[in-house]
Amino acid sequence: MADIRKTAWRQAIVAKKAHRTAEQMAQSQREISVSEFFAKNRHLLGFDNPRKALLTTIKEAVDNSLDACEEGGILPEILVEIEQLEEDRFRVAIEDNDPGIVKAQIPNIFGKLLYGSKFHSRRQSRGQQGIGISAAGLYGQMTVGKGPRIWSKTKRGKMHAFEMQMDLTKNKALITKDEEHASWHRKHGTRFEIDIEASYQRGLRSVDDYIKQTAVANPHAEIRYRAPGMEEPRVYERAIKAVPDLPDEIKPHPYGVELGELMKMLRNTNSRWLSGFLQEEFCRVGPKVAKEIIKAAKLGERSYPSRIARDEANNLFRAIQNTKISSPPTNCLSPIGEDRIREGLMKECDADFYAVSTRPPSVYRGNPFQIEVGIAWGKPGVDQLEVDEKGRIAKKKKKRTIDTEDLLGNADEPVRVLRFANRVPLLFQQSGCGFTKAVTQTSWKNYGLSQSKGALPIGSAVILIHMASVWVPFTSEAKEAIAPYPEILKEVKLALQEAGRKLGSHIRKGKKVASEFQKRSYIEKYLPHVGIGLQEILGISNEEREEIVETLRDTMETTRKI
Repeated sequence: MADIRKTAWRQAIVAKKAHRTAEQMAQSQREISVSEFFAKNRHLLGFDNPRKALLTTIKEAVDNSLDACEEGGILPEILVEIEQLEEDRFRVAIEDNDPGIVKAQIPNIFGKLLYGSKFHSRRQSRGQQGIGISAAGLYGQMTVGKGPRIWSKTKRGKMHAFEMQMDLTKNKALITKDEEHASWHRKHGTRFEIDIEASYQRGLRSVDDYIKQTAVANPHAEIRYRAPGMEEPRVYERAIKAVPDLPDEIKPHPYGVELGELMKMLRNTNSRWLSGFLQEEFCRVGPKVAKEIIKAAKLGERSYPSRIARDEANNLFRAIQNTKISSPPTNCLSPIGEDRIREGLMKECDADFYAVSTRPPSVYRGNPFQIEVGIAWGKPGVDQLEVDEKGRIAKKKKKRTIDTEDLLGNADEPVRVLRFANRVPLLFQQSGCGFTKAVTQTSWKNYGLSQSKGALPIGSAVILIHMASVWVPFTSEAKEAIAPYPEILKEVKLALQEAGRKLGSHIRKGKKVASEFQKRSYIEKYLPHVGIGLQEILGISNEEREEIVETLRDTMETTRKI
């Protein structure tokens, strides 16, 4: 009995110690730095395993290089190097010919999370959140203990060399090395280098695959790529010598602003009157539309925006949603273009046929976007038929065998789907992406491809889908899949159907040519035997036999055409 009481007493003591007062709980509360948060949750940014971490590091750096070169009106020349230091340690270096970075901004860009110039900008760009490249430096610091090394030179400035660590509690860079040099091997450009814990593998969803797909979507870029096992860099030459047009920045569209954002804009505006606020802060709102909105909200045109209360702001928000407003302008977009998609596919896919389709710009939640689709179709390593100018079969030829790096797969495998958002390849989470959903929901049997219900079609084909938008609705911070918004799915399906009709026409034509060849082969096969039989029956000479066979061939060819 005494032992039972003693045990109960000890349990009571333990329970009493486990309870905390409000004052004790208050003492343990502190602000969480964004750097600390992502250091513990790096899987959210795409650093959830060594293989994926290597790809994410290179992807973020290459995206920044392409954006910087295009903003500076420079044809990109990018060098990507992967050097294996140990079994699980790699050194990654990305160098480009961008306009360079001024000295004061280098620590912020590479050593501070959520810092950038594109988050608040309403125009198409690859980067959006200001996280990627600094997160790569954070990953290197967490796994290897070394921060990033950066070299950058502007056209008129000196070359600055930095080595840095990241202060996780303050979310800022700690400079460990800062040097200046009068010259560099480039007139202007930037080099980013980092040691990380990683794993390098070839195949699908690898760095090799990412570089190749990037070359497809960016045919104006020259990329030199060297990975472990390569004696010389692999060069992806540019197919087009023109920098894409730089998209313009637009103001927010009224349909894309929620009530809380509208109230914030009302408080911070410099406009004196409500009518001026609507016209100056939003796109597609002129005097007539502003008047309709204000009248529907039962407010005055000369109301002070900063004095509008929550209920009045709610009425204004409702009035905006019920007023017919034109779609936002599309000069904020920079699509790849049909010619460039075809050039990119032809450069990296040895196919028999290419079909490209571009949809007119559309809108989701007030954000303009545009869908582009390209299809490369072919049967690698099989006999192909040539057709002359009159549509007649000229001869049969052997197509060259496609190398192992070609994007086209085998004829008995599902088609390869290449997903792009603002020219950036999306390699992971394919099954959870809205683009894949649109492909599986399209009836490819209508276009000559076999397909099971709810699955990708079967065939030696590549389907490229690109979305150009001022704000891409990714499903996570890792930017690996597109959310299946109904407006986006509709446009993707329409683009796929348009390109599919072109493909279907080509496949039907190919089957017709094959059928014609088969019929002609019957004529060529049996006519000589008919001639021999006639010669034996009629007792004619060899010359007469050949003349009869030729006459029969011409007659049967004419009859076949009719």
